[in-house]
Amino acid sequence: MQNGQLRAVTLFIAGLMGLFGVISAAAASHGADPRLLGGASAMCLAHAPALIALYAAWPVMRTAAIAALLLSTGTALFAADLTARHFLGQGLFPMSAPAGGVLMMLGWLSVAAGAFFMRKDA
Repeated sequence: MQNGQLRAVTLFIAGLMGLFGVISAAAASHGADPRLLGGASAMCLAHAPALIALYAAWPVMRTAAIAALLLSTGTALFAADLTARHFLGQGLFPMSAPAGGVLMMLGWLSVAAGAFFMRKDA
């Protein structure tokens, strides 16, 4: 996938995460135990704007692509595991939520590193 395509996909994923965040928040408010869906919603609604910011910073921030990949993959994995636990009674696979959390942490570390890896020509 080319850099421009990855950038566009990042914005698309941000929109889907925002959508899922709102849907899971609504579902959590109608269920018996909102903790799992509430957590999934919070992660999606927190990371969707971060992906939009990375989309905007893409031309000048060298680490934007890796940060977007790590944040989107980690958030999707984490939220999907919590959602599966809520609806199915079991997670995606052992350690999937912690793996998603680690990917999100690495994504945020990539964002922080981006402060030192800016493009001078942009």
